[in-house]
Amino acid sequence: MLIIKKKQLDEIINHSCREYPLEACGIAAGRGNLIEEIYPLTNQDRSAVTYFASPEEQVKAFKDMREKGLELLAIYHSHPASEAWPSATDVKQAFYPESAYLIVSLKDLDKPDIKAFKILDGKIEEITIRVAGDHHAHQSIR
Repeated sequence: MLIIKKKQLDEIINHSCREYPLEACGIAAGRGNLIEEIYPLTNQDRSAVTYFASPEEQVKAFKDMREKGLELLAIYHSHPASEAWPSATDVKQAFYPESAYLIVSLKDLDKPDIKAFKILDGKIEEITIRVAGDHHAHQSIR
């Protein structure tokens, strides 16, 4: 399970909406299973169907994470026109087996959908996301 505060969830969704109709991408970092910091990255592919995060921005994000004692918890990206489910490309490029993969679907722009997955050896497993910090301490977003 991943726990994310509403503020960080909104950052991911807002970043995805700003990049629409292109894919957005970034890193979610924290401690344990609690996401505390979002690092929006530039999609150098400038594509609606693929992403390649800026290597320079990744290096800066990992340096900041190290200084703050945070670890990589998730890699996020958006699907501007399809479901929040890993594509064949997403599965093939899942290079961080210890990380979760968050996908924001903007198929319905009025109701962005976000889901989390573990991708290991080509196998996709959906994991639960809980939103912390609102009046329901841990409200599921599903």
